[in-house]
Amino acid sequence: MSLTQLAIILLAASLAVSAALTFIVKKTTTRLGFVARPTEDRYHRSVIALGGGIAIVTTILSFLIAGILIVKFLIEPGRLSSLNESVTIHATGFIEKIPQLLILLGCIVILFALGFIDDKIRLGPSLKLFIQFAVAFAAAFFADIRLEFFIQSKLLASFLSCFWIVLIINVFNFLDNMDGAAAGIAVIVASILFTAAAVSGQVFIGGLAILFIGSLLGFLIFNFPPAKIFMGDAGSLPIGFLLAVLTLKTTYYHQAGQGPWYPVLIPLISMAVPLYDFVTVTLLRLSQGKSPFVGDTQHFSHRLRKLGLSDTQTVLTLYLATLATGIGATFLYQVNRYGAALILVQTLMILAIIAILETTTKNDGSQN
Repeated sequence: MSLTQLAIILLAASLAVSAALTFIVKKTTTRLGFVARPTEDRYHRSVIALGGGIAIVTTILSFLIAGILIVKFLIEPGRLSSLNESVTIHATGFIEKIPQLLILLGCIVILFALGFIDDKIRLGPSLKLFIQFAVAFAAAFFADIRLEFFIQSKLLASFLSCFWIVLIINVFNFLDNMDGAAAGIAVIVASILFTAAAVSGQVFIGGLAILFIGSLLGFLIFNFPPAKIFMGDAGSLPIGFLLAVLTLKTTYYHQAGQGPWYPVLIPLISMAVPLYDFVTVTLLRLSQGKSPFVGDTQHFSHRLRKLGLSDTQTVLTLYLATLATGIGATFLYQVNRYGAALILVQTLMILAIIAILETTTKNDGSQN
């Protein structure tokens, strides 16, 4: 069995398990009353089951733990003779990364617990940020999930990476504001990062991206408009964390060591749309004297809805905008500096279109 066959099996299996768990969680949480009810700062107007994050995180953790056990007790001793040499060669490297992987699992569990508690009783933003920073620093310093591009100091690299991880966690927490938005965009970004990992020959990171994608797609079956279940903070916090992990652990410049540096911009360009939404909503709330961490309906998605788009049209617009920037990002490995500049200009033009649509929505709202 080859690496490609294993990748296909992993994608299909994680999708199926996540879908089955999401269905079970939806039935269970609805019966227990663990639901999202309509409020003024939320766009949905019906009672929707919560707990989708349980299915997503359980799927990811289960496969990672199963992978550790299979590699440790079956592949490494050579008990699975059906695997070809290209698979078994990577088993040793995987074994060496198990301590880091266990720290990663612990970070996911802590963020999941934080989000689950917040879904139940609404924690204050200060406490949530403190825990997020603590988890992010632990991952960066102890699990080597950090930026190392031209930075010699482990401590400095860990601090910088810590801020990036917390930023992406909150970007996707903010993005979870409409049916299918956070999960679908996370799938697109993870697919771009998978492509980058494949170019770099990173088997473990590529496998983690595939597992992540499959787990999200299984949930998205029930979360695509009209949503039957929400992921809640128990899902959005671990999702943002894992995306940050993928951005930091994917190698963008190993083949660029003697050439271009700009492939390191792949995460920024592929996440240009959610980052733009996060920044603009934060600035808008601050200008209105509000806390940036208090939810409202001023996101780009909400403005598209006010413009007259349906939920499905809105989320597909978000997907297409993210794909437009993400596809450009994948070509950063192949272009010269003029091509890279063109991709950057294209990204800015896409964001300009979003800004125009936001302004139009705002004007329409003032006329009604």
